[in-house]
Amino acid sequence: ICHCLIQNIVVVVVSCPDVFVCSPPAMQQVMENLKGLPSGTAAQDMDLIFLTGIMESPIVRSLAKAHERLEVMQLTAVGENNMELVTDILESLHSAEGDDVAAAELTRILEEPHFQCLIETHDNVAVKSYEMSPTPGSSRVSLSSSLVPPDAVRMIGIQKRAGEPLGVTFRVEGGAPVIRRILHGSAIARQGLLHVGDVILEVDGHAMGGDPKELQELLKDCSGTVTLKVLPSYREPPAPPQVFLKPHFKYNPATDNLIPCREVGLAFSRGDVLHVVNKEDPNWWQATNLVVGDTGLIPSQFLEEKRKAFVRRDWDSSGMLCGTMTGKKKKKKMMYLTSKNAEFDRYELQTYEEVARMPPFQRKTLVLIGAQGVGRRSLKNRLIVINPLKYGTTVPCAPREEELDGQAYRFVTRAGHGTGHQGQPWDSIHEVVDTRRTCILDVNPQALKVLKTAEFMPFVVFIAAPELDTLRAMHKAVVDAGLTTKLLTENDLKKTVDESARIRRAYSHYFDLTIVNDHLDKAFDQLQEEVEHLCLQPQWVPVSWVF
Repeated sequence: ICHCLIQNIVVVVVSCPDVFVCSPPAMQQVMENLKGLPSGTAAQDMDLIFLTGIMESPIVRSLAKAHERLEVMQLTAVGENNMELVTDILESLHSAEGDDVAAAELTRILEEPHFQCLIETHDNVAVKSYEMSPTPGSSRVSLSSSLVPPDAVRMIGIQKRAGEPLGVTFRVEGGAPVIRRILHGSAIARQGLLHVGDVILEVDGHAMGGDPKELQELLKDCSGTVTLKVLPSYREPPAPPQVFLKPHFKYNPATDNLIPCREVGLAFSRGDVLHVVNKEDPNWWQATNLVVGDTGLIPSQFLEEKRKAFVRRDWDSSGMLCGTMTGKKKKKKMMYLTSKNAEFDRYELQTYEEVARMPPFQRKTLVLIGAQGVGRRSLKNRLIVINPLKYGTTVPCAPREEELDGQAYRFVTRAGHGTGHQGQPWDSIHEVVDTRRTCILDVNPQALKVLKTAEFMPFVVFIAAPELDTLRAMHKAVVDAGLTTKLLTENDLKKTVDESARIRRAYSHYFDLTIVNDHLDKAFDQLQEEVEHLCLQPQWVPVSWVF
């Protein structure tokens, strides 16, 4: 947090040096200057949002108050020769005659290596000398530590309830069970007595052989205090990575034949946020599902990409010969791309997307995706009519049927203007965003690859077609009410439903929200509510938007 705070403050201060003035109280002054920044400054919008969220955090405010207190309060050491004082006291206590219990207890305390190290550290800080210098006490500690062999056996007592899973998996190494992984948040992880690589020699006096299942069964039936004889690994546990992922697929460990232990697998749904806490295993990561709070194993990105590369895709008729599929070359090529290509191909394989948590902010664009005839344009127009100060849209540059130049549209040549999909000009999007409004776009889904960037920060909503019977009834109601003169055939309605399903299959990894438009008023209310919540709730966005 401190690194990001400093980095963002530098960005803003360098961009707007005349805005930031160092006057007390500094925190309040920075907040006022942030709110008073004019639009179009050199500072990045996302940097300002991120910095504002950090500065308003209660933790940062508490740190600022503590810093102000420390600036006022000057702490000075009482003395710089306390070790000499301790030595003099010990000599006096040893020379004292008689059996004094209090003197004996004081002697024991002053001779403790930890106490002497504490006093020595105090003296070093007092004289601002931070070089390590051995003392009699610390020499004894080093001597005793050096006498302990690295393969010393330890006796460990762990607490366990009957039937409670420990959250540990084992492997056989040298004919003995070795701890392979410890699940984050499990009973063993909370107690902190066992580590990855420790060898389990005995459980409650029973010698362990090379069968991990025997060890698992024995531990499963134990309760209360369980005594383990352990050959420790003396490995320092790695710092947990701060990686957050949004999966683009649904996972159920109960149906996974590759997972080493289904009981410790972590189920998740598409769009959940997973906090990865351990990535040591190249195939199985440990993660916490922030939606439900559970912790367990998930397939790594490498494993899931390799698995998906061999899953049959949508084959067309050209791939069928005499009832057999011809696709070996395509599979081999896909595996090559999976192992060699970078983020773009991973994204197309729809595995995981790294995300970061941001404070509430208004998205630059609202992108409505859906098949033709599902009501995207009606929803867009209603939002703009109800709140024209908050929402706007672009003026398409490409003509549609029965559209005339100059009548709500302007037509330009492709060479004369850089345009997006369906003739949406990027400059026209920026014109709406510069007025502090969200630009609403109803574009073809192919445009999402260009739009989903930090430049446009879209909130992508998929407007899904309802069931065929519902769509047929909705179209009849619109025609009967005289709201349209265009009659759709049964074949047209089926095409809308099929196209909607195809878009969902191909582009669902881009969607932030899916709304089934089986009733226009209800769909509009849901869309409006979700978009307004973006300015009130923290958001998980692609990490590339932030860093």
